[in-house]
Amino acid sequence: MPRFSVIVPAHLVQAYLHACLDSVLSQSYTDYELIAVDDASPDACGEIIDAYAARDARVRAVHLPENAGLGPARNAGLERASGEYVIFLDSDDTLAPGSLAAIADRIKETDDPDILVYDYARAHWDGSLARNQYAHLLEESGPAPFTLAERPSLLRLLMVVWNKAYRREFLVDSGLTFPPGYYEDTPWTYPALMAAESMATLDRVCVHYRQRRQGNILSTVSRKHFDIFDQYDRVFAFLDAHPELPAQWRPLIFRRMIDHFCTIFTTRGRLPRGSRADFLRRARRHYALYRTPNAPGTRVKPPTRMRHGLVRLGAHRSYRTVMGTRNVRVLALRHLRRAAHAARGATLQTHYRIQCLLPVKDDLAVFSAYWNRGYSCSPAAIESMVRDLVPSMRTAWIARPDFTHTVPTGTGRLTPGTFSYWTALARAKYLVNNVNFDRRLRKRPGQVLLQTHHGTPLKKMGLDLQEHPAAGGGMDFATLLANADKWDYSLSANRHSTLTWERVYPAGYTTLEYGNPRNDIFARAGGADRDRTRELLGIPGDATVFLYAPTHRDYQRTQTPRLDLARLARNLGPSHVVLTRAHYLAATDKSAAESHPRVIDVSDHHSVEELCLASDALVTDYSSLMFDYAALDRPIVLFTDDHTAYEAARGTYFDIRAFPPGPFARTQDELIDVLVTGHWNGSRSTQLRTAFRARFCPYDDGHATERVVRRVFLGEPTRPPEPLEPPVPPAPDPVRRDQQHDTPADVRPNRSLSLEP
Repeated sequence: MPRFSVIVPAHLVQAYLHACLDSVLSQSYTDYELIAVDDASPDACGEIIDAYAARDARVRAVHLPENAGLGPARNAGLERASGEYVIFLDSDDTLAPGSLAAIADRIKETDDPDILVYDYARAHWDGSLARNQYAHLLEESGPAPFTLAERPSLLRLLMVVWNKAYRREFLVDSGLTFPPGYYEDTPWTYPALMAAESMATLDRVCVHYRQRRQGNILSTVSRKHFDIFDQYDRVFAFLDAHPELPAQWRPLIFRRMIDHFCTIFTTRGRLPRGSRADFLRRARRHYALYRTPNAPGTRVKPPTRMRHGLVRLGAHRSYRTVMGTRNVRVLALRHLRRAAHAARGATLQTHYRIQCLLPVKDDLAVFSAYWNRGYSCSPAAIESMVRDLVPSMRTAWIARPDFTHTVPTGTGRLTPGTFSYWTALARAKYLVNNVNFDRRLRKRPGQVLLQTHHGTPLKKMGLDLQEHPAAGGGMDFATLLANADKWDYSLSANRHSTLTWERVYPAGYTTLEYGNPRNDIFARAGGADRDRTRELLGIPGDATVFLYAPTHRDYQRTQTPRLDLARLARNLGPSHVVLTRAHYLAATDKSAAESHPRVIDVSDHHSVEELCLASDALVTDYSSLMFDYAALDRPIVLFTDDHTAYEAARGTYFDIRAFPPGPFARTQDELIDVLVTGHWNGSRSTQLRTAFRARFCPYDDGHATERVVRRVFLGEPTRPPEPLEPPVPPAPDPVRRDQQHDTPADVRPNRSLSLEP
């Protein structure tokens, strides 16, 4: 008997069915059967299902003789299910990676409940994912399993069948089946939740709910939307047949019913023209038939009370008038807010211009990093050193409200778009950032702007992106150059960075080839710093920790996971932990970390330097973090499964595979082999890393920040630092073959890596 039976009914979804079935068959958890039901679909759904069943024994194909609808198709799959738990998945949706493993683990943790409720995210056509707004109701704190009476707030969730796993014996004992017609989930979900003797929640996105532009049943104009009345008749019939159920459910479901009616009535694209009056008359009859006095905690707010009152009266024209008036008011308020925003912006710019007429404050320095994301990177190291070496200097940090908690208490805090923000930009003598400040900044005579950048460039940057429209298609290169013209100093970590920055950001600044201030912590930190971060993250002190930090893919709108981290953790074994940190431009997907207890998502951790200290090795791809991590002299492993695509879309200054900081893998199997066999920490790995450090970390001696502060803020003449190790000659380009004559091409030095001026 398999642990799960996954039931997928299919009708007119040939374009999406492959993705749906693949999302199930690619799960790391394999103890399941997949029952795909062809609901007499006139397109290729039946053929697709048969093809999958022919090549995978876990797939069972079911063909209905005639189109029966979503409910009966699910019933057909349920009749053939043999798993301990049943999961329903609509054929245009997908299971998130690792979902079955997470569901299985949570079921085991909560002693096999009748129902496990998990979360979903709406998947839009542009690749974006929006998690369910009531996700907080799925929190796993508190006792589990529980009953619906103990957590009635779960009734606020979307009443669908596909966000739950059902114990099959419970379904058999309850006699639950799906009725025909639209909204068939309603008379299934309410009775199931009320009848369940034990429930649990899983606070994890397991389903990607596709938001189709066309073809969705609920966005189809049809009188079949009147089926909603029959479906709620079935729900209340269930309540009448089970008087032993708590009396509190009737008023709650009554309220949800009226809300549901209002949603259908007001949503465009559902009710046919001329049917709204009839729909509201039916709603009025149901209101009178099932009206129940409010139970404690079920009273509705005034706007909702008004809508319910109009349904009670069946006031079709009044309802439409009230809703029309409300829409006009919402539109008017939106325009008013826009006008107020524009007026405030104009006022702020006037204020800024006035402040620019006042003297520059020599004792004020303003810092920021990563588009105001918080206190981090080289600007943070410099700000801290300024407070130590220049105690008369007042410092302020620009941070968005959600990042102000990262700013130290001794540093002023500036919120973007405020009067104090523009005052500081106008009056501060020193401006320090690792990206550009607001483009409306007018650098004044007497102001000093230090551009620290945020890493050694491997990927193409600046003007070089003109040849890579996938990465720089939306970039305004004239504005880019205008911003570079504001720089007084450009900080460089090594000669490669110097040559690159001066070419791709051509302007009149002075290059400070002093090293990378954000890496100074690596030279000063000790074992206590490592242990402190590990304790904070709940990592055993004797565990081997791999930090996985991939970079952003410009050629992908959706940053899909490139590694099955749960599989990686299982192969590494119980003495290993994987930390995963998403690039700051990528939306964080917690599903990878939630799929295995030894995978920890640290994307929200405020300091990547602390994470580096807490880890034993780095796994990355094209991220500039490898250049920083090399300063730690700890192993680095590259995972470059998409090298050709990345090179074509973004481009790199040299082939990292020809001069890597450690072993590299092209597939997940190769990566697992490197990590499991210990090659990641072997002599060859050390040899590669030593050469890499000599080229890219020549000045990471722990004093880069001090050199910068003494030169920029104190005006002290500072000699260029001596490299920590003798420079090594540049790596040659890999030998290639001439496509026409199949003869070896000349081997030339990679001039972008040359250490010569």
